[in-house]
Amino acid sequence: MGFIIPAIDIIEGKCVRLSQGDYAQKKVYNEQPLEVAKQFEDAGLQRLHLVDLDGAKAGAVKNWKVLETIAGKTSLLIDFGGGIKQEKDVEIVFNSGAAMATIGSLAVKDKDTFSTWLQQFGADKFLLGADVKDERIAVSGWLETTDIWIYDFIESYVQQGIQQVFCTDVNKDGMLAGPSLDLYKHIIEKFPELYFIASGGVSSINDLEQLKEIGCKGAIVGKAIYEGKIELNELAKLNFM
Repeated sequence: MGFIIPAIDIIEGKCVRLSQGDYAQKKVYNEQPLEVAKQFEDAGLQRLHLVDLDGAKAGAVKNWKVLETIAGKTSLLIDFGGGIKQEKDVEIVFNSGAAMATIGSLAVKDKDTFSTWLQQFGADKFLLGADVKDERIAVSGWLETTDIWIYDFIESYVQQGIQQVFCTDVNKDGMLAGPSLDLYKHIIEKFPELYFIASGGVSSINDLEQLKEIGCKGAIVGKAIYEGKIELNELAKLNFM
């Protein structure tokens, strides 16, 4: 499976990026997310991290049509998140072509529901997202930091069969300031079996090489691609190294 996982964030059906999760600081990069996804596929990338920002805000999946279109017209392995709060949301996501459903805040706030889904749909169908601020879990678009330690959080779900986790350092995301190598190193040391994916802060090929070096199995890249800091053909090369 490819190391590089490009991200497409959707608001009103368009491809956008936010800075530090702030909806007021959104920038539209393309009106047609399918075009963007095809560019990724053409460059040899195999996965896609698709985020429904309208859904995240509304607390229910909104942009499933975009998912359906990309899943139907590319062979990318898609994980989809944003607004998955009820069982019917999970079903919409899988029926629309996602390989995995991405769950973040719900895994913190409603453990019982998430545990039920893991049993019902299979733990391998979920990508667990952990937003972290100073080693503590942050939720609700990072508006609140909990007192849950990141390592305890991952441990509790690894025991329930979760295999893939991505971790975003809230202080770094969308800032092109470089990833949180020390944090990731510690997580990988504690959970060597985990398919661990870095997210947030990637601003150069060098960042990606470092992430690979410390043992990350994947890296989600968004803004750096859209801002032209990393060329797609460079990513493709790194993908298969």
